[in-house]
Amino acid sequence: MLEQVRIGDLADKRILVTGGSTGIGAAVALAFAEQGSHVAVHYNESAEAARTVQAKVPQRIVLVQGDMGETGIARTVVDQAAALLGGLDGIVNNAGGMLGRVPTTQVTPEHFDRVLDLNAKSVWEATIAAYRHLKAAGGGFVINTTSVAARNGGGGGAVIYAAAKGFVSTLTRGQAKEFVADGIRVNAVAPGLIQTPFHDRYTAPDLMATQRAAIPMGREGTPEECVGAFLFLASQSLSGYVTGQVIEVNGGQLMP
Repeated sequence: MLEQVRIGDLADKRILVTGGSTGIGAAVALAFAEQGSHVAVHYNESAEAARTVQAKVPQRIVLVQGDMGETGIARTVVDQAAALLGGLDGIVNNAGGMLGRVPTTQVTPEHFDRVLDLNAKSVWEATIAAYRHLKAAGGGFVINTTSVAARNGGGGGAVIYAAAKGFVSTLTRGQAKEFVADGIRVNAVAPGLIQTPFHDRYTAPDLMATQRAAIPMGREGTPEECVGAFLFLASQSLSGYVTGQVIEVNGGQLMP
């Protein structure tokens, strides 16, 4: 179990996890808390789920609410988290969503903007807001959640979402070079097909079966199976010479 593997330099780190109330974000937030980190769990509409996460390690978790798809809210969320935690040592940009499967020929300008605002613009805004807190702390880390879709174009009706995740992967590499002089490492984790509410909402059973058949391991992953990559990238002792990288966690679905 991950909670039995102690990563000493994560103790007492102050970390914001956006989109931390369900799925991969919740698993990551709990893993950091179990390592002794102080964690701000961001949520938007899933207040009850966020409180459930907090209740598991209440002495280590605080909650911050906000719609990351709205301009300026990402900065507010980051600053509130920093105020609650007394600063930041790391941020996990995990908030995002497909907002529906729509073929590109049917995408409206409004839908396009909503998908890009939530999945791309908010990551940029949150990271820029976190940058000054991380710099003030003497360095730290940014870990972005991208997707296998960033490399394969996404499944049916997910092209705009995939393109937004492609932005996140490229932003990761670019900001890694920009921030390195400040002792800030920027990396990303790219999950493949993972059992989360994301797919419960957006992926029909027949499409899920088709995607599952393309995975050499023959199954979906679990949120907990993504956690190790995040912990590794957060730990200076384990990954201090790693920056600008995207770790693929997909059961062999994509082998770049």
